Amino acid sequence: MKFLTLLTLFLAQQAFPQPFTERELKTSITEVTVYVEGGLITRTGTLNIPPGKSLLKIKSLSPYIDEKSIQVKATGDFTVLSVNHQLNYLSKLKKDVKIDSLLDEIESLEYQLSTASSRLQVLAEKQSLLDENKNLGGETAGASLTQIKQAIVFYDQELTAIKAEEIKVNRQIRELHQQKDQIEKEIAAVQGKEDLPTGEIDVRIDAPARTLGTFQITYLVANTGWFPKYDVRVSTVEKPLELTYKADVYQNTGVNWENARLKLSNGNPNQSGVAPELETWYLNYARNTILNRTTYGTLSSAVRNVSGRILDETGEPLPGVNVIVKGTTVGTVTDLDGYYSLTLPNGATHLSVSFIGYASKELPITSTTINTRLEPDVQQLQEVVVTGYASANALQGRTSGITIRGTSSLKREADIITTRTIENQTTVEFEVDEPYSIKSNGDKLSVDLNSYEIETVYEYYAVPKLDKDAFLIARIINWDQYNLLEGEANLYFEDTYVGRSILDARSLDDTLNISLGRDKSIVIGREKVDEYSKRRTIGGNKIESRGFKIIARNKKSQQIKLTLFDQIPVAAISEISVSPEQLSGGSLNEKTGEVTWELMLQPQQQKGLQLSYEVKYPKYEKVNLE
Repeated sequence: MKFLTLLTLFLAQQAFPQPFTERELKTSITEVTVYVEGGLITRTGTLNIPPGKSLLKIKSLSPYIDEKSIQVKATGDFTVLSVNHQLNYLSKLKKDVKIDSLLDEIESLEYQLSTASSRLQVLAEKQSLLDENKNLGGETAGASLTQIKQAIVFYDQELTAIKAEEIKVNRQIRELHQQKDQIEKEIAAVQGKEDLPTGEIDVRIDAPARTLGTFQITYLVANTGWFPKYDVRVSTVEKPLELTYKADVYQNTGVNWENARLKLSNGNPNQSGVAPELETWYLNYARNTILNRTTYGTLSSAVRNVSGRILDETGEPLPGVNVIVKGTTVGTVTDLDGYYSLTLPNGATHLSVSFIGYASKELPITSTTINTRLEPDVQQLQEVVVTGYASANALQGRTSGITIRGTSSLKREADIITTRTIENQTTVEFEVDEPYSIKSNGDKLSVDLNSYEIETVYEYYAVPKLDKDAFLIARIINWDQYNLLEGEANLYFEDTYVGRSILDARSLDDTLNISLGRDKSIVIGREKVDEYSKRRTIGGNKIESRGFKIIARNKKSQQIKLTLFDQIPVAAISEISVSPEQLSGGSLNEKTGEVTWELMLQPQQQKGLQLSYEVKYPKYEKVNLE
């Protein structure tokens, strides 16, 4: 009979599986790899695990997790059964502690405003009472002269006091409103407009006995990234160039990073990893060919900077908006008042603008000032669940989204802020040795990655046809060894800030050219010479000639090397021919028509150059030679 009872209990246990015991697994962010767009978060935690099946919940995570990227590494005598990801709309992300103090300040200011408004009402009632009692002695009885004088003095004193206090209270109200507006802007910059749901990761495990589990969870998260920035310093053209490689890191993930080890990678996991393939190019007559032309305008080559303001749908400024030159790593984020400013690389055509909770925009660059408004994204965060299953021997295996193997890492803190460069197969990482704390508020944190003293060849460069100023160019040989990315550079020459430029790290040349800005000590001039401008007709052709005089003067106290560029036209059809006449020793590229002069100018020396050419074309046609 006992045997039958035990058998019944055993079958009942088989029919009704053991339920999962829910427990919270507390983790902390220990390492963050920040990509150009996105970041890889690493969390660690330990937990005493009872025997049986347990559901471990990792709470208060960012709502912007890419569920396909979640991986769990675990050590301990247990089996990981599955990993799920979901959004919890009932639990909101904990706001920054700073917000609580700011909200307290707002409450205090509102109390002071209410008190001041009440005082204005009392003063108005007090004046009204005085006005109602200005008629002395009633309508029939007259007042004595003494009474009138006393009444005038009393009325003057009381009314003066009332008006003086009104002025004081109104000024106090204006100041309180200004303080309130500033604090509200700061709150908006810290927390954004809406509360966010929390992300959660559920880990189901099965342990045969009580054990200690160690977990490492990694996942990709959006709304973070970094922009390469540079400080380029040149004390004199006789000394090496000093290059400081920096990173402007931002994050709006909804979760603060506290004392996390920071890595900055030049990779971008959001870009497609599929290699492109050429399709067959079918050549046909022009009338049967449809050209895919862009409908947007193009940016003038003379425009090198763009700035503007980003607003929301109501016209309020949006701080922390990402503004990136499309196809590059050149970018920035808007300030507290929604303003941004960027230096543009060559070939820039569009700006990519994005912000949490708003639909992204691509804006054609057609002006030096580009303002826009962002509209709320109608596609709200949806709950997603990703599940991976492990076999009975999961401690030795790997499943989709789950990695089970032993890990051991020690956290080392550096005495000073230094970085190490790690070259992987396809990316380069800069590991910052000292832990960093970065708030989730969109503010930029500038991190110094490396500093170099680079042997540099300095030359001056001028294109007088387009710009009458000379530009100082630093030519860096074998620049690939520094693992640079394209980015904005702040220029300092002779310990003075001279402007911004672009470090074009996408160049395929062996030499990297960095423009250090304009030098007003070199005078450049270009003017048309009328005696060379002639027109005549021979047979069925017109022959026109043009001539220009170019002057370069060195007002500096040392010798310089100056490279001058100009051009003559290149014929597009055989009926037009172009012949150079006078180039003053310049080198002509017949394919492009570019003429180059390399000059060595002594202090206070001036040189003059001549450029002239002749064009022949059919007399019934017209060409533009200016």
